[in-house]
Order: sequence, then C-alpha cells, then structure tokens
Amino acid sequence: MKLFNIGVAVIVAIGMATTANATLKSDKVTLKNNRIVKYNKLPESVNVLSEAFLEGVFYGRLRTNMLMYDWRDNSATKVDHRAMGIGGSFIYKTAPLSGISVTAGLYTSQNPTWFNEDVADVGIIKAGKDTFCRYDTDSTGNYGMTVLAQAYLQYDIGKTSFIGGRQLFESVFTKSNDTKMIPNTFDAITATIKDIEKTTIKLAYIDKQKLRDHTASHDIIAYKKDDITTDVHENWSENDDSGINKNLTVAKIGDNNSLSIISISNKSIKNLKADISYAYVPDVLSNLALEAHYTIPASGDWKVVPGVRYMQQFDHLNSSTSVANLSAKSTVGYKDPNSLDTNLLALRVDVKNKGFLARFGYSQIADEADFVTPWRGFPTGGFTRALAQYNWRANTKVYMLRVGYEFGENGLVPGFTIMSRYAIQDFDDKKDEIQADSNVLQIEMQQNITKNLEAKVRLGFVSADNSILKSDNTYKSDVSYNEYRFELNYLF
Repeated sequence: MKLFNIGVAVIVAIGMATTANATLKSDKVTLKNNRIVKYNKLPESVNVLSEAFLEGVFYGRLRTNMLMYDWRDNSATKVDHRAMGIGGSFIYKTAPLSGISVTAGLYTSQNPTWFNEDVADVGIIKAGKDTFCRYDTDSTGNYGMTVLAQAYLQYDIGKTSFIGGRQLFESVFTKSNDTKMIPNTFDAITATIKDIEKTTIKLAYIDKQKLRDHTASHDIIAYKKDDITTDVHENWSENDDSGINKNLTVAKIGDNNSLSIISISNKSIKNLKADISYAYVPDVLSNLALEAHYTIPASGDWKVVPGVRYMQQFDHLNSSTSVANLSAKSTVGYKDPNSLDTNLLALRVDVKNKGFLARFGYSQIADEADFVTPWRGFPTGGFTRALAQYNWRANTKVYMLRVGYEFGENGLVPGFTIMSRYAIQDFDDKKDEIQADSNVLQIEMQQNITKNLEAKVRLGFVSADNSILKSDNTYKSDVSYNEYRFELNYLF
C-alpha cells in the first residue's frame, strides 16, 4: 500500500497544474495515453547530404516506472515483489534527402539496487520484468539494459512510406506497447500507403522481434525448449512473451519463422471506420481480423459509437501433439488439443461527450484453442482487456465497463484524467490450465505537471475464485493480487 499512498499524494500535490489537456504534448512530440508517440515536428527536406544530418531533429524522453505486486495467496511462484526502471530514450531523425531518411533510437532502463529484488528472484517478477532483461540479469548477475530499439531507413514518396530495419509497427496484431521503459520492436520491411482517398493500407514482412525486456532480437513466435520447468534460463532467450504458446518450441517449428501482415482501413462511408487485417506465419498459423466502428451523433456533443471485432485463427501446423493450450501443461477440457483453430467475437458501445467516455464491452472466445498473440497486439484490447489480463483463452467470456474523464475539458482540473475499468472474467472451469474466474478493477490517474512532464498512477485489483476444482481434485490456483504502478515522463 505504500506505493498507492505515494502515487495518490503525488497526484493531489500536482492537481492544480496548468497544462491545457491530459495528453502530454511538447513542441516535438505528443505522448498519447496509450504511450504511443506522435511526432509533431519532423525534419524538413534538404538537398545536400551533409545537411541531412545537420538539419535532423533529436527527441529526448526521460522516464521512470515503479511497480509493486501484492499476492493474496503466496506460493513458490507467487511472491510479493517490486521492480523499478529509471532511464529514457534518445531518438534522432535525419532530414529527408530525395525522400530518404534515417532514424535511430537508443533506449536505456537502469534498476536501482535499493528497490529491485535479488537476482535469484528475477523469475517471480511479473509485469515489472519489462524494466530489465531476465536472460541477461540471470547470466551476468547485473540489472539494467541499454539497447538500440529503433534503427531504420525510410523512403517517402507521395503519401507512401517504406521502412526497413528495426522499428515500431502498430496493427491489430502487433503493438509497440510502450508502457514500461523500452518498446516492443520488429526487424522488418513495412509500407504504409495513404494514396487512396480515405484508405490506409499497411504491409509488413517481419523477420525478428525484440520484446521489451530483451536486448537482442529473437524469433517472432518460437519458444526455446520443451522443458518449461527446469530450463527457465534458456527459455528466456527466445520469445518468452506472456502470450506465447509454449508448445511452439524451436525444436517443433524452428527459429527462423516470419510474420507477414496486411491491413486495410477505410472511411469512405460517413461515420464508419472499417478494417480488415490478415497475419500469416508460414506452416504455423494465420489470423483474419474484421473490425468496424460506427459513430451515431446524438443530442449536443454526445455520440454513441458501437463497434465489433471478429478474429479467426487458422491452424497450419497440422500437429499430431497437443498445441491448443498456451501453457503446454494440460489439455483437459479441450475438444481438439492438437489444433490451433479458434475464433473471437468482441462487441463494444462507446458513449462520448468531449472529455467523457463510457464503454460497455463483451468478448467471447470459441471453445476451441487459445489465441496465439506474442506480438503485444491483444485480441481483446480496446474491448474487454483490463490491466495485465490475458482473457483470450478458450471458452472465455468477459464483460467490461470502462468510464473515463478528462477534467481539463471543462477547466475543472487542467491536465488531469481519470479512468476506471471493471471486468468480470468468466473462464472455463473444466479446463485445468486456464485460470479461475476473476473480477478486475483497474484505476488510472494521469496528471500533466508542465508542458513536458506528466505523472501517472495505475492500480489493479484482481479477485479470483479460489474454490474451483481441477480434474485431479486439487483447486485452481488463486490468482488474486493487488498491483501498484507509478510512472513519470519528461519530454525534451
């Protein structure tokens, strides 16, 4: 509770700040609430190579993330813990010469010894693990990481951009997910095409991924080893994302997989935004996503926006062994444990009025396989996903209410935003390796202190059912916990 008290005290102390709105906006960049950076100032085109470097623009960001976990039921794998990262990013963009430019981004996250856990305990750290590299820390005994997370060549022609190299790529399947110290990035060739009126086309061929807590690129989907209990260190070297399918090991699918994505977004029909996206990992799986949101103007500034997302995961593995369950421990309750086929239906209704947003969301996963999405693009994101929750397991239904308000819209508390989610997660009781039903309360408070500085407190309270029996007559693990996060961002 100490971090909670500190966070609230900070928010109250800075509550009378004078920033105009809740989104942090400097002269160079805007830091959105989802932590995506939008560039407000880009280098102007030049005609001489030497000027390309002299006229480039530097973007700086200092940040800190502090996290604490308080489990209700402590065990060998659920131990109260804390983690903290202090660092930032330094990004440089050259000025375009004949449409060609270069971007490089150096990121660092350093971990104070007075706040972090012992090196021997890195395996029990939950979301805070993204402030350091578990594989490196376990190998060397030292915390902290510094990495070139962005390094790419860009060519712009008309309204089309081609990018090659290590980069961010936002889609329904892939996200930078930059909520900690270092974003999730991809070694890829991508194109963003906006030459067709009211249409955006995004293409990507992704060769490697670099998760937030890694210092080196790794396969985009392969887990390291079949032994998931005694060889933990080596398993941290490949794709060890929380949403990874641990059946898809290097031994099974190799370590040279690729991910191809095509995404088309269209706004030709008034008030309607429609998207179709397709992702493909050869000989493993593919995923089709259809999404639409329609804005209905109501009285005054009120708007009602219903939305729908449908996703279909296709199996291309044709496995003769179990793959349906992400945890690779048990397939009790799965109708076809050897298949990755599954689908998702998610619905939501937004009610908006200037700084106010209320969202009613529902999602349902088919009673087939779990979704495989280790690229930080969460299938239920934007509909029913609450803080740190993975609610895309087979036969899961989730109901969520989200309410948020930007107090600066009416001049009440300039620069202050508060948002809360409450989710009821109905998991499948008959599947041993799917977690117990739970209710989740999430609260976020964000305050712009100055034009370049913001503070953010995120709180998560999970209450799980601890009375659900598994097939062996033992109880499902009690995953109840309280989570406290405090974040500072300074742009320069």
